[in-house]
Amino acid sequence: MDMPLADATILSRRAEIVAALRAAVSADAVIDDPVETRAYECDGLAAYRCPPLAVVLPRSTEDVAAALRVCHDLGVPVVPRGSGTSLSGGALPTADSVILGLARMNRVLEVDYGDRFIRVEAGRTNLSVTGAVEAEGFFYAPDPSSQLACAIAGNVAMNSGGAHCLKYGVTTNNLLGVTLVQMDGTVVELGGAHMDAGGLDLLGVVCGSEGQLGVVTEATLRILPKPEGARPVLIAFDANEVAGACVADIIKAGVLPVAIEFMDRPCIRACEDFAHAGYPDCEALLIIEVEGSEAEIDEQLGLIRQIAARHRPVEFRESASEEEAKKIWLGRKSAFGAMGQINDYMCLDGTIPVSALPEVLRRIGEMSRDFGLDVANVFHAGDGNMHPLILFDANRPGDLEKCEALGAEILKLCVEVGGCLTGEHGVGIEKRDLMGVQYTGADMEAQMRVKDVFDPRWLLNPAKVFPLAASAARRGG
Repeated sequence: MDMPLADATILSRRAEIVAALRAAVSADAVIDDPVETRAYECDGLAAYRCPPLAVVLPRSTEDVAAALRVCHDLGVPVVPRGSGTSLSGGALPTADSVILGLARMNRVLEVDYGDRFIRVEAGRTNLSVTGAVEAEGFFYAPDPSSQLACAIAGNVAMNSGGAHCLKYGVTTNNLLGVTLVQMDGTVVELGGAHMDAGGLDLLGVVCGSEGQLGVVTEATLRILPKPEGARPVLIAFDANEVAGACVADIIKAGVLPVAIEFMDRPCIRACEDFAHAGYPDCEALLIIEVEGSEAEIDEQLGLIRQIAARHRPVEFRESASEEEAKKIWLGRKSAFGAMGQINDYMCLDGTIPVSALPEVLRRIGEMSRDFGLDVANVFHAGDGNMHPLILFDANRPGDLEKCEALGAEILKLCVEVGGCLTGEHGVGIEKRDLMGVQYTGADMEAQMRVKDVFDPRWLLNPAKVFPLAASAARRGG
């Protein structure tokens, strides 16, 4: 993966830039010691690293505005960062950039149970949003696997989803408003605690924009009443393609579970060793959860059992207690960490039509054999958001490059069958050179013109989303 060259002029003015930042925000909010800045040299895509020029850890929207104003005036690139859990390199710095980390901005600002919203600072973690309202019987629906650590700022930037997005949607379906700070320090409010804002849908433009347009410092989120009840089931199969066909038939039948999750044998075994969830010995496993009243749950599971029976499952296991349900989900939520204990891997994020699952799983298996790298599959099967994990040895010369090449072929396959390059991880640096696979030159030009409006000097989150040559030309212009 090519990285842009640092601007030598900016590097030579490092002391001036740091001094200006310290004057604009509190001195303890700025980190410039090279030993300490190394903690910010990468995000969840840890194969790529680059220490930043400096790090700013603001405590308020005003601090963010002040820091951005300094960087704008001095022509310094800025990389916004939530919790650094991005798996696409979305928060990877360049050597001449300032990291703007929002981890200290984690307060709950307002809760309204009558109108069902919560307003939080964007550094607050995803799971802690539900933690703030669950005592009153509410929850925040989007639930990425990293929800214990990932920040709302990153969720908004990447339009994150999670296991339960099949029924409740992704971040954009649960986002009501944001406070956005533009690169020149201007603070704007988009949307708010109401159903629809007048005028252009700028909130829809910002959600999923990967930090290209501004820094989200506050978010107003929709909260929902907890369902009356929920029950997951495990369905085991002797082939990946059969499990994929079962998912397609469930969706085709009009059944809407709250979640349908898929794991193949390598992932099942790693999760079982890690979480001891009691997973069966099989080639492929579906976790399907339904919710509602007891009668509704029984009716939905009865239909799912009938559909699954046509595919001759190895096992159909219904959770019998709250403890068993938690263990089922603990295994799935632990998947990425469990795989990381046994191998280096790169986690992809492509989305396909559900009907294409059997074909895509078969072709990923063929590609895995052709490249000589194992692939473990774990993904949100209900909406076709795939997360193939390509296993490689980071210490073996050439393995990372081979992994990248295999990943590119898998993502091209997703587009080929009618899907897209990303579902919730974003483009970042990982997929920027594949943008031409999905978009025409005119498509990308239209997207870049939007960035021109919000960030004319192209200082926000450099070297992400768009091919490097296009970004460099825009910034140079």
